[in-house]
Amino acid sequence: MIFTAENTLLIGSILLFVSIVVGKTGYRFGVPTLLLFLVVGMLFGSDGLGLQFHDAKDAQFIGMVALSIILFSGGMDTKFREIKPILGPGIVLSTVGVLLTALFTGLFIWWLSGMSWTNIYLPITTSLLLAATMSSTDSASVFAILRSQKMNLKHNLRPMLELESGSNDPMAYMLTIVLIQFIQSAGMGVGAIAASFIIQFIVGAAAGYVLGKLAIRMLNKLNIDNQALYPILLLAFVFFTFSITDLLKGNGYLAVYIAGIMVGNNKIMHRKDIYTFMDGLTWLFQIIMFLCLGLLVNPHEMLEVAAVALLIGVFMIVIGRPLSVFLCLLPFRKITMKSRLFVSWVGLRGAVPIIFATYPVVAGVEGSNIIFNIVFFITIVSLVVQGTTVSFVARLLNLSKPLEKTGNDFGVELPEEIDTDLRDMTITQEMLEEADTLKDMNLPKGTLVMIVKRGDEFLIPNGTLKLHVNDKLLLISEKSKEEEENSSES
Repeated sequence: MIFTAENTLLIGSILLFVSIVVGKTGYRFGVPTLLLFLVVGMLFGSDGLGLQFHDAKDAQFIGMVALSIILFSGGMDTKFREIKPILGPGIVLSTVGVLLTALFTGLFIWWLSGMSWTNIYLPITTSLLLAATMSSTDSASVFAILRSQKMNLKHNLRPMLELESGSNDPMAYMLTIVLIQFIQSAGMGVGAIAASFIIQFIVGAAAGYVLGKLAIRMLNKLNIDNQALYPILLLAFVFFTFSITDLLKGNGYLAVYIAGIMVGNNKIMHRKDIYTFMDGLTWLFQIIMFLCLGLLVNPHEMLEVAAVALLIGVFMIVIGRPLSVFLCLLPFRKITMKSRLFVSWVGLRGAVPIIFATYPVVAGVEGSNIIFNIVFFITIVSLVVQGTTVSFVARLLNLSKPLEKTGNDFGVELPEEIDTDLRDMTITQEMLEEADTLKDMNLPKGTLVMIVKRGDEFLIPNGTLKLHVNDKLLLISEKSKEEEENSSES
């Protein structure tokens, strides 16, 4: 079946519905949702139920739009006060780490290509291009797994991996583009390559910072009567940031990530509405992106390169990623050996490598179809092997801890312009022995009870209300000075 204007909505709605149902089941059992979305796409594709989608250029465009939204949303969720202690190792991993992973893996692929028993014959530049497309990681899938298992990580590992996964895509993108240009122009000078990297980094970082500041001013100064338009305004700004940075020869992915960090770490109007909108949009485009990539691949073609791809995947997991991580973290003595081992294992490949693998296809690089099929196969191997064992490895290395509670059980939020905290408290038998009414409770000064939840019933509090065991109280209080200083630093 070929996509047409008449059946696209029907097919799209069915694919979305099936993906969400399958993803919910996988989330419960700790299976990466990305893997399940890819599988759904493959099942509905040309080797499955027969949906025909073979346009790599369309898939690349969808991936570009999706990545812009995903990276911006990831930047908004990156809190500067959390990444500040691990800024050094995080940046080194996302730049030098990506470069070393591409180099080690590329040399291994080139060595394999010279073997008589392999069915791939790639020159050194094409081998490095193949490695570059899959040199970035997808730790977002890891944290989805950890959340499903209600786990957190010790030693600031979570923010470090979040920073790496959010900021290493631009480096992999630049490596991919430069190597394509190098192959097609019959070689570029070292100076030209270095200049291309420097320009993309400087312009991308500067544009992200300046445009992020501008976005904050627009959100806070523009007085729009319809508050539902604020998230749409920000979405337009995301696309503008990516496009204008790309026109200026900068790295658009780096720009949208930094702009996201700027917006997420400053006070903005209607934050809750904006976060809800961006979170839903991020999930929508993740699903669309994964489904398109699943539809794009022909599984029978992957089988032709399965043996070689499996060897490359094992090399990346066991040697390439660990070696690059240990070399990058050598200057950081405070990071424990167990933490280094875990970071090495969490080199999870995701949708980004598959999207980057479409660039050689669109550019018409010789051997690009082999590159795409190998990258797709290795992504599946990585998700199956690493994605399903993240929780186990975290427990094995004694790096897991309970996930900290966020928000409150009442689902109530206040605008951040109001400098107050909301939290809930559950009444225990010990509390009732000291005081069984609100007026007799010794609450901190400046703390008030907003509402009481008893089972499925909500009660308006007053001083004479008799409390019961397991009653939940929603408390409101002024922010402490320490918390205000932390929020102002971020």
